[in-house]
Amino acid sequence: MKSPESTSKQPASAKPRKQRKWLYNMPLHRKQNLVSAMLSKELKDKFKKNSMPLRKGDEVKVLRGDFKGTTGEVSRIDLKNSKIYVTSVTSTKVDGTSVERPVRASNLMITNLDLEDQKRRNMLEKSGVEE
Repeated sequence: MKSPESTSKQPASAKPRKQRKWLYNMPLHRKQNLVSAMLSKELKDKFKKNSMPLRKGDEVKVLRGDFKGTTGEVSRIDLKNSKIYVTSVTSTKVDGTSVERPVRASNLMITNLDLEDQKRRNMLEKSGVEE
């Protein structure tokens, strides 16, 4: 029987089936780092980082897909499916109601960080950046 630690580590195997299994069975606190998006040029210069994990309240711009160029605020993050919901990325159903469409984090760029969270501010200060 495998220990719980061995299932959460990244597999040494390069087989696609094992890679998919590893991603599917990954605990949610580890999946948070996979839901990262690149920072805009101004934020890269300011924080000396290329990307950061997305949080609810961040302002993002869609870089790919049907909603390319759309900007909005992150309203919800689905860690289980690694999808991001942005307020302005919506489609209209037949009955007229508006529904948010999920977007992959790799297709987004963070234009404004939500720094309300103390942990996030501490993380940026650790990297040597003052606000």
